[in-house]
Amino acid sequence: MTLISRTRARAVEALSLDSTGTRNALSAALVSDLASALTECGKDPDVRAVVLTHTGTTFSAGADLRDPPHPDALVGLLRQIVELPKPVVARVTGHVRAGGLGLLAACDIAAASTAATFAFTEVRIGVAPAVISLPVIPRTDPRALARHYLTGERFDSVEAVRLGLLTTTADDVDEALAPVLDGLRRSSPQALAETKRLLTVRVLETFDRDAADLTALSARLFASDQAREGMTAFLERRDAAWVV
Repeated sequence: MTLISRTRARAVEALSLDSTGTRNALSAALVSDLASALTECGKDPDVRAVVLTHTGTTFSAGADLRDPPHPDALVGLLRQIVELPKPVVARVTGHVRAGGLGLLAACDIAAASTAATFAFTEVRIGVAPAVISLPVIPRTDPRALARHYLTGERFDSVEAVRLGLLTTTADDVDEALAPVLDGLRRSSPQALAETKRLLTVRVLETFDRDAADLTALSARLFASDQAREGMTAFLERRDAAWVV
């Protein structure tokens, strides 16, 4: 059974992360299913744009600690979003944590409701936001990002816009996205593909330069003693040993 549900309206394909039991955590299976759905959308001439959204109250809780994807698979998924010859628009009405923020940053346009919350929680379980840095760092304000990367604090949608993770926020995210999707529907498929290519050059340069190093860093950190303690503490809902 796929973990991605799909609907289409006037040439816009909505792909919904649909694993509410795990808060849409990025498991190996979910990453694979989303990659397959994106591949189909990329090849379908009747799809003008893709909306990446979710079921439940959480867009994504980040990596599934019980069934994490291989770092190479996550790199591939993020790059696929960036390289897809169709605009990818994130639609968020719930919470986004850790790896889920990588998905937002990979999208061309991202909108969230004012009820959404965000956090780079990797440091609190003994790892770093390594692979997701590939799309996050080129698209965000470095000074603002430093605070959130280093502290793991929760922040709201207004801060996410200031940081550069979101394009816009509104009480009604669908109302905010209506003119965006109308604009995409009015645009030439060829023009959209080439314009997206112009916009993503620097992001893809980061992938080309840093993907191997960040994948290795991710693997090393997840295998460390501190990560084992951090993930165990998270699953047991207690403070990690290093908390003072």
